[in-house]
Amino acid sequence: MKGFILDYINENEYRKLERALKKYNMLAYKKLNFEYYPSFRSGKFLGEKVATDKEKGSVTYELKLPSDQMFSQVHGDVKLHYVVYPSENMVMLDTISPEDILLEGHMAELTTYKGVMISKQNEAKDMFKIDLLNMLNGDK
Repeated sequence: MKGFILDYINENEYRKLERALKKYNMLAYKKLNFEYYPSFRSGKFLGEKVATDKEKGSVTYELKLPSDQMFSQVHGDVKLHYVVYPSENMVMLDTISPEDILLEGHMAELTTYKGVMISKQNEAKDMFKIDLLNMLNGDK
C-alpha cells in the first residue's frame, strides 16, 4: 500500500467545519484541499508537532491555515488539528479551529462588520474588538 489514508475522528462535525471554511475563507479551503491533503497522503506532515503518544504510536499536529489578519486577531488563528498513525499509514483529521465561529457560520448566515465576520452570540464583543484593533492600527 502506497501513501497515507485520510480518515476522520468525527466525519460529520469535520465536514460542517470544512463547509463553513469553504464559505467564509476560500483561500484556506483551497490550500487545504489542493496542497495540504495531497501532502499528507504522500507522507509529508506540515505544521507544528504538539504531542506524541508512544502507547498508541501517534503524533498530533496543528497546521495554521491562511486567513485574514483581522479575523485571526478577533477570533484566533484558523488551524487544522490532525493525528498521524505512522505504523498504520493513516492520518486522522480531527478538527478545524476556531470551532465556535465556524459551526455558527455553518448553522446560520453570519454578518460582517468592517469586513470581518462576527458572531451573533458575541456580536457586541466582536464589534468592540474590531473597533479597538482599527483604532490601534490608525484606521477609522
